[in-house]
Amino acid sequence: MNDMTPIKTTLKDWETDQEVRWCPGCGDYAILKAVQRTLPEIGADPAKTVFVSGIGCSSRFPYYVESYGFHTIHGRAPAFATGIKLANPELDVWLVTGDGDGMSIGGNHTMHILRRNVNTQILLFNNEIYGLTKGQYSPTSREGTHSPTTPLGSVDRPALPCAFALGAGARFIARAYDVSKDLSSVLKAAHAHQGAAFVEIFQNCIVYNKDVFANFTEKATADTGQLWLKDGEPMLFGKGAKGIALDMDTLSLKVVDVVDGDWQAAGVIVHNVKNRAIAHMLVEMPFGPFPMALGVIYDDPRPTYEATVLAQDAQARAGKSANLAKLLAKGQTWTVDA
Repeated sequence: MNDMTPIKTTLKDWETDQEVRWCPGCGDYAILKAVQRTLPEIGADPAKTVFVSGIGCSSRFPYYVESYGFHTIHGRAPAFATGIKLANPELDVWLVTGDGDGMSIGGNHTMHILRRNVNTQILLFNNEIYGLTKGQYSPTSREGTHSPTTPLGSVDRPALPCAFALGAGARFIARAYDVSKDLSSVLKAAHAHQGAAFVEIFQNCIVYNKDVFANFTEKATADTGQLWLKDGEPMLFGKGAKGIALDMDTLSLKVVDVVDGDWQAAGVIVHNVKNRAIAHMLVEMPFGPFPMALGVIYDDPRPTYEATVLAQDAQARAGKSANLAKLLAKGQTWTVDA
């Protein structure tokens, strides 16, 4: 958890007087409420909390959270968040972005905040479409997606945000979806992580990409479509009737049947949040043959960027006193007569 003394607040303390303006039925409403409910539970202080966003539907978020906030420019929220954290490491910084803002124009900045390991919570809302600009296909849109910019269907292979994050050196990766009852627990785990915590949140765009995630979020498909991961527990789904095992011949994952609850005999893997190799496999599992991996996928902290920078700065200043006049007079000097 960030180095701050927890305080007592309620959900109302985190609601602003601004009218929440998203399309009726948008998944952003559910995510906003989950965040506002989570903040009191982690003891967050509105006076020490900052929400930073770029451009897109998700980026209206700072207006709706009663804290400090920056609605910045397209794709550059990670640069602002990094500067804020370096200027005042005691602030609790949350970064809100979308699949277009964070994976396209902002992909470079997203990569660097992850590899540097700046102590922030990065929430990427993935609706697989550009919603704010009226439904163009995005970096995460599936092949065959019909949109104003791909009228014949997208031929691009979609980007996988969590795979991108792992490749960039992220030390915390998690997934959830907008209306999930477990979203709050994922947010808490991200906040507890010391370093850049990357959370991909599948979000339903009711207007331009309606129900694109229904094949694993709907009640009828949830049991077989969702694999909720918990550290130290077997990777089971389908009410425990199926599991994920490692195929030793191909060094890849496979779905196995679990008979009479004996998951060990079926070879089901026990989830280890520090296993980076398995994390890579989990985030790249193709949905259909496999369930969607959700929850905390990878969590292996290392020293944060701001802590290292400040320690380096302190070492450089040790035994020295600030004297601007002496610095200016150092080396060659001369006098200019009038």
